Amino acid sequence: MHSISLPSSLPSGDRRRWLALAVVCLAQLMIVLDTTIVNVALPAIQRDLSFSQGNLTWVVNAFLVTFASFLLLAGRLGDLFGRRRLFLAGVIVFTAASILCGLAPDQGALIGARFLQGIGAAMQASVILAIIATEFPLASERARAMSAYVFVAVAGGSLGLLAGGALTQTLSWHWIFFVNLPIGAITVVLGRALIPTDSHTSMSGRVDWLGSLLVTASLMSAIYAIVQASAHGWGSSSVLGFGALAAALMTAFLVLEARIANPILPLRILRVRGLLSSSVVRGLLVTGMYSTFFLGTLYLEHVRHYGALQTGLAFLPWTLTVAALSLGITARLVERFGALRVLIAGMLTVIVGLGLLTTVGPHTSFFPTIFLAYLAIGLGIGSAFMPLLTIAMANVPPADAGLGSGIVNVSQQVAGALGLAVLGTIATNHTHALELAHHPPVGSLIAGYHVAFAIGAASVAAGIVAALLLLAPRQTEEPARPAEPEPHAADEFVPEFERQAA
Repeated sequence: MHSISLPSSLPSGDRRRWLALAVVCLAQLMIVLDTTIVNVALPAIQRDLSFSQGNLTWVVNAFLVTFASFLLLAGRLGDLFGRRRLFLAGVIVFTAASILCGLAPDQGALIGARFLQGIGAAMQASVILAIIATEFPLASERARAMSAYVFVAVAGGSLGLLAGGALTQTLSWHWIFFVNLPIGAITVVLGRALIPTDSHTSMSGRVDWLGSLLVTASLMSAIYAIVQASAHGWGSSSVLGFGALAAALMTAFLVLEARIANPILPLRILRVRGLLSSSVVRGLLVTGMYSTFFLGTLYLEHVRHYGALQTGLAFLPWTLTVAALSLGITARLVERFGALRVLIAGMLTVIVGLGLLTTVGPHTSFFPTIFLAYLAIGLGIGSAFMPLLTIAMANVPPADAGLGSGIVNVSQQVAGALGLAVLGTIATNHTHALELAHHPPVGSLIAGYHVAFAIGAASVAAGIVAALLLLAPRQTEEPARPAEPEPHAADEFVPEFERQAA
């Protein structure tokens, strides 16, 4: 965030852009905080509203289902009707839904408000990267802006653990939602003043509402199947049924998009190599990262008996390292060594951190093992995410930036949900099998976490292979790309990283 506060001597237009970046990062922080702050308060919510263990999961899943499902639609609507307009509307919906969550008198009201909150989060999150990409077209500036975004997106999770513990313990769980009111109000006021009206939006032609319905229903079915898998098993009829429905709806959606004049997903976006290739790599990396964050939290709380505040503090080596790298270090490394090399080095460092976590036991002290594990993961995430985001958005035409932003977010959310469901299920099953074999309960629990961390490391390793295959330069490709309606300065980034990686 250091780069946001620097330019007091810059022209007013440059100051406005960096202040606008601070505004969209504030909105992103509100979303990230919400995804972790709720986890800390779940026991208090369960006691207050008499949730069963099964129904309690829907306090988290209701948000995830609508958030992930509406990202693609919201991103395209931002392209069509204005990203600034959709962003501000999303902040308003999210903030209003947060108030409803805090006032919820019963289970149904809270879950319904969480569904609405997910829609608001999707509306704003889907266009944040698009706003950054269009506001910072030069590769060097965009790298600095993406570093700030990565810091907020990653470090906000640890802050959520701290804030959730503090608010729940000192006030009540209601305040984990009420805290969004002042943040949302400030974001709307500053956003109206600092984020410019879009210059590339096009409201001509008909909106592809049928395609919008198909893709949203497909993603919603897929996410629902994933979150149900942990409770009912991957072979259950509900999981298989909704998974098949998601595949059928997605097939119908792609067939429709190829045949109509004004698709919600122009298939030309699928030919943007960096966007889809980086999404594959990001998905594999996020699977390992999410396993660390959530299962690592469970290890600290259930095995080491850390409180909520202690757990949040334990993640500081991770978040502070990401913060330090976001000050411009990663951007300079990319300029010096190329995006691909920095990305690979970062992912290798994540694997080292996950490897250290496979060695923790019931009495492992925080320093050095846990400290070094989270430090390594922070170094890796801080080095890998910014190059991935910059590669993803570099060649997306300005008119499709909202859709590109939506695809980036969808890949991350779906991978996170799938990774957590798969690794969580594997860890639970392994623990249960050991307990049935009369192993000690604590040892069985730790062994389950170890398996999940090891599989997370293997997923990141697969991401390295995917990056080398999909993002490495293709010597047979022509350097020239099809001309766009107007020059897009960030296009210079991809030849640069490919040339340096060669």
